Amino acid sequence: MFTKFNVKLTTLFLDPNSAHHYSMADGERVNIILSPSLYWVKKISLPVKYARDAKKLLASLFEDTLPEGNYSYSVYKKEEEFFIFAYEDKVILDAMSKAGVSLSNVASVHFAQSEMQGIEGAVKINEAQSIYVKDDIVVLVPCCWIEESGDLDMSEITLSKHKVVLQQYAHIVENSSLYKIGAVLVVLSLLVFGEYLITLQKTSEVTQLKDELFAKHKLKPTMLQNKSMLKKYKTIHEKQTKLREYTSYLLSLRLQGNEKLAKLSLKDKTLDAEFSGASEVTLSRIQNIMKSKKVKFTTELRNKTLHLEMLL
Repeated sequence: MFTKFNVKLTTLFLDPNSAHHYSMADGERVNIILSPSLYWVKKISLPVKYARDAKKLLASLFEDTLPEGNYSYSVYKKEEEFFIFAYEDKVILDAMSKAGVSLSNVASVHFAQSEMQGIEGAVKINEAQSIYVKDDIVVLVPCCWIEESGDLDMSEITLSKHKVVLQQYAHIVENSSLYKIGAVLVVLSLLVFGEYLITLQKTSEVTQLKDELFAKHKLKPTMLQNKSMLKKYKTIHEKQTKLREYTSYLLSLRLQGNEKLAKLSLKDKTLDAEFSGASEVTLSRIQNIMKSKKVKFTTELRNKTLHLEMLL
């Protein structure tokens, strides 16, 4: 696939239709000249002065010429005309890989168009094809169409400054796709930033409302203090609720004969009740009622006096 000649830096001719496989030495650096079969070229006049201005037009200039694919573009100016190129990075990289050359070993890549305009006659580049110059364009033709003047001699070629920049992953994502992805990321970033500003505003409003609420109800300045106070009042509420319930149980008891609730007192978490004239039957009945109400209690009957302690 390559024709190699010894120069200061080896220059290889890359042609996908050649069967030659090149073995690279460790650290060896080479220059590559691309066969016309690896790119499309046009010679045109444009209403711009510089090649950098022409780059913006390249895709549209090849729009009706190229088959479907992911293309990169290049241009250089010679005198008053421009030579414009379209090529597929992946096709070139695959051809290099097939020939045994890694991109890391390549010093520069050039088009045959820019490097071989000076050849005379036709030059054979593989078993079936030759190249020659027609109307300033380096063209590729079958060998049977033209009489070759000889084989390709790379030692006579001095490389120009016109180089090809290969994008190793250009075949995965097109540049247009990258621009679209970038635009989407910019929009998403603006949306996220907008949400952040809105969140900051809402946070400020909530903080202001919280401060106003705390001041109105004379609450503590911190949530930790208020939670502690809430826990305290919940404990008091639960104790008061149980006190009302247990008192209701005691007052609703049906006492017999001389039995009566003689005393009722509250000591910390304990509600004490004392019944006079009580009997064993009364004791059993009150115990059954307290158990049915799931009250934690203790009882003692002594000298017809029943003492009942209920834990709040």
